[in-house]
Amino acid sequence: MINEPSVDELVRKLGTDEEPISRYELCVVAAKRTRQIIEQMQSAGSTELPGKQKEIVLACKEIMNGKVKCVRD
Repeated sequence: MINEPSVDELVRKLGTDEEPISRYELCVVAAKRTRQIIEQMQSAGSTELPGKQKEIVLACKEIMNGKVKCVRD
């Protein structure tokens, strides 16, 4: 279970005041980034992240740090 960063913080970080995002959109963005991380690890021949961190936690931290953005088509 992910406690930090919280879902509300992630929703605020991805959205803007003019265009807020939904929790569903957050789930889609986090899942897509998680799959990208897993694919990168597999292509590099790695099986674990440092500190036995889960891929979804890394994706959420990247969202919180502003490394991942939500782009609407």
